[in-house]
Amino acid sequence: MIRETVVTADTIEEAQRIACEELHSDPEKTSFEVLRQPEKKKFGLFGGSPAQVRAYIEITPFESAKEYIAGILDKMGIGDVEITAEETEGGAVINIDGENVGFIIGHRGETLDAIQYLAGLVANHVDEGYYRISINIGNYREKREKTLEILGRKLAFKAVKTGAKTVLEPMNPYERRIIHTAVQKVRGASSWSEGENLQRHVVIGPDPDYKPSYGGRGGYRKGGSSNFNKDGSYNRRSRSGGYQRRQYSEGESHPQDTMFSAFESDKTRGSINERPESSLYGKIEVKKTNNSES
Repeated sequence: MIRETVVTADTIEEAQRIACEELHSDPEKTSFEVLRQPEKKKFGLFGGSPAQVRAYIEITPFESAKEYIAGILDKMGIGDVEITAEETEGGAVINIDGENVGFIIGHRGETLDAIQYLAGLVANHVDEGYYRISINIGNYREKREKTLEILGRKLAFKAVKTGAKTVLEPMNPYERRIIHTAVQKVRGASSWSEGENLQRHVVIGPDPDYKPSYGGRGGYRKGGSSNFNKDGSYNRRSRSGGYQRRQYSEGESHPQDTMFSAFESDKTRGSINERPESSLYGKIEVKKTNNSES
């Protein structure tokens, strides 16, 4: 995409300077074409004409998005910021640094997502191909992603343990994908999306197709009882119907190992033994339903 302007001034140098100001471009990155040479007036009274210069620059999707973001921040009264950008395959990552730029993120990143969406439209208007724009402020994206990963695994464990489902707040497609990926790492849990447009959200619940490898009398089930003591010993039922406490030595196979084999990690779904405790960045609300807790 080419952006150009034609400027008339007393000299060629002045016309070039004015053209760069209009294009918001660096003179070194701007091409010039002299349409008319300046002519002095004869005897200082007759004839003469000013210089006329055509200036043009080739706008890439990357530069177009960066310029658009700078314009938005300027309109918001945020002038003292540093905008750095790095082109990636099929897109660009734009970082915004400076004092008091946190409010650009907005409530749960909504303002940042809106600016990113508009910058993407501007970038893709330059070229017919798809060009992905990602905007980051103070590593917000990384922190948000980590928070969503912890939340997804925590609620997946809850679904396996209680059999209840949890409905999350509406999220954009990128954040929903993070939740789905985290839930897939917990065997016995499942996630899916419900709702339309801006109300599209994730639901986390037990996997109906999952068949645990444990069970039976004294097995690990909600409301059931266990034959294991707090010290790790096992109560073996005797012929008389009572229980006898048996201690297991180091290295000896323990029945409890078999009972909880369903919670061991596998190569296809990742480790599930490290239970997350809390989120790192930002609180994510859950909807209250008959089958879930907030």
